[in-house]
Amino acid sequence: MKTGIFYILSVLLFLTSETSVFSQESVRAKIVAKVADNLIDAKAVAQNNEATIKDDYSYVLFSLKKGAQGNYSKNSQSGQFSLEPGEEKALASLKINIQKDEECKLFLFIRKDDVLISKDSIIIYAAEKEMKKEVIKESNFEIKGIVVEDVITKIGKDFHDYFYQEYSNSGNQYPFVINIKEKPYFGRSSIITIEIEDRNIFEFFSKPDEEYLRSAVRAALQNINQYAIQRKLLYKNSRI
Repeated sequence: MKTGIFYILSVLLFLTSETSVFSQESVRAKIVAKVADNLIDAKAVAQNNEATIKDDYSYVLFSLKKGAQGNYSKNSQSGQFSLEPGEEKALASLKINIQKDEECKLFLFIRKDDVLISKDSIIIYAAEKEMKKEVIKESNFEIKGIVVEDVITKIGKDFHDYFYQEYSNSGNQYPFVINIKEKPYFGRSSIITIEIEDRNIFEFFSKPDEEYLRSAVRAALQNINQYAIQRKLLYKNSRI
């Protein structure tokens, strides 16, 4: 039995104002999602609308689930693909559990040689009315200022807290998701990594020292700012 009813909103997501013009490629990104028994079944689909083969394309499908307490969790899949003339192909799928008062955003990006070709996104959330699907304006929804935590130690949690505090106070709200990840290393050590759009932006060995962690936060924010500048220039050049 279904224990909740959900809205599904189709969203045209623009990462920055510079990305409003895509190249002339005719590959369409599409997310197909169903909700049953509080389980989201989402599929990433690519469609070739031309009579030519499309080779060496890449995709990223990811979800951002916001819990009832406001915390975020992320799940993603990425890879390469090609399409025959007129072909429609399922690229990947995600299954996400969603409960009352939770919200899940799904995003699909298709690129060719690091240039964004097409994208799609939807929002699924619990509601008291029947399930609906509607188009909403891009101005009503943007990815800004989201930090996803995937840490395993207290040191990693401390770094996340210091980072989020500095990021929130910096006045910068970047139009992409910042992922803080941690993996074990030798002994009690670990490696903490900052990832953006599946790219490694900053990485360091953890250490139980507040000043050391705050110094790493400052270095990470500098790297992120540099990435944001380069990213903006890339999208400007892609328009030209």
